[in-house]
Amino acid sequence: MKLNLTLWGFIKKELSQTLRDPRMRTMLFVAPVMQMTLFGYALSTEVRNLRLAGVYQPSDAYARSLETRLYASGLFKPAKIGDSDPYQAVYSGKADAVFVVPPEGLKASMARGQGQIQLLVDATNSTRAQSVENYFNAVMNDQLKDLKIIPADQPHLALSVRMLYNPAMETSYFMVPGVLAMLLVLVTMTLTSSSITREKEMGTFETLIAAPVEKWEIIVGKTLPYVLIGVADIPIVMLFATQIFHVPIRGPLWQLGLGGLVFVCAGVGIGTLISTVAKNQQQAMMAGFLVVFPAQMLSGLMYPLENMPKSIVWISYFNPLKYFVTIMRSVTLKGGDPVVFWMNLWPMALIAAFAILFAFRRFHQRLN
Repeated sequence: MKLNLTLWGFIKKELSQTLRDPRMRTMLFVAPVMQMTLFGYALSTEVRNLRLAGVYQPSDAYARSLETRLYASGLFKPAKIGDSDPYQAVYSGKADAVFVVPPEGLKASMARGQGQIQLLVDATNSTRAQSVENYFNAVMNDQLKDLKIIPADQPHLALSVRMLYNPAMETSYFMVPGVLAMLLVLVTMTLTSSSITREKEMGTFETLIAAPVEKWEIIVGKTLPYVLIGVADIPIVMLFATQIFHVPIRGPLWQLGLGGLVFVCAGVGIGTLISTVAKNQQQAMMAGFLVVFPAQMLSGLMYPLENMPKSIVWISYFNPLKYFVTIMRSVTLKGGDPVVFWMNLWPMALIAAFAILFAFRRFHQRLN
């Protein structure tokens, strides 16, 4: 077969342009291997390490034995709630579930044939909540079989489960706030990085530098519009979420607005930082993907962070998406606990400030 020299010339040209830049070679070949290795160890759909606490009398040996067995199963880990009210412990996020034993004790209540444990479960994530109930029930039944403390003709110990914040177990209540956060990432980070690199490709970047304007005016003028677009998207998407998916908003709107503003600023700052590194839109898009994909995976949006190894999960503390998703779910489903809000807002604000300052510094150097 005769070789098409024209076609071969186009292929050589495109490959040469793409691969001659060391940064592009790193994005194409090194970064995918690193991400595959990272997420192969980190991501798991199995629900484990559920934070569980028990409320019972210190003298209740049977309840203490059940709690020990729950932790020994490897499915649960102790939640430090102190003297908090069981409901408040779940509301504040200190525990995924709390089981409450009757004050008279587990043995005495079962002897009367009225043995019952109440299990309070954070049902914001319906799949996770269902796993808590199934795991607890299975371990409790195994404990009863081994102890043999009640005759066969008496009723078994009953488990009364109370699903908090999402009793209907609607998956959309959990997913829609996270999807909103991802949309804001795409709008702010991707558009910002592409806009500035497009100026470089079109040759208008030099025109901006030569124009009789201050450098800070160029920087703010190129970034502020995307902050405004991102903030404007929040009420639009939330209106759609409440009307179409019936997602509730139980917390104050100011928390939603302030958290969204800080998150948008972080996204714009990271997008601007990418634009100072990338030479063209192709590199900006690749770099944006290499940032957005890990941010999504390490945010708790789809995969529980509790399942990830400690050697990897620490990366999520530098991820603004993790904090904003937590704020969104707290405001929509839990009523916006002030402690949860501020404990997630300040790290996100710190990340936003660092990203903006570092990006503006690099951008100012490019202008010079």
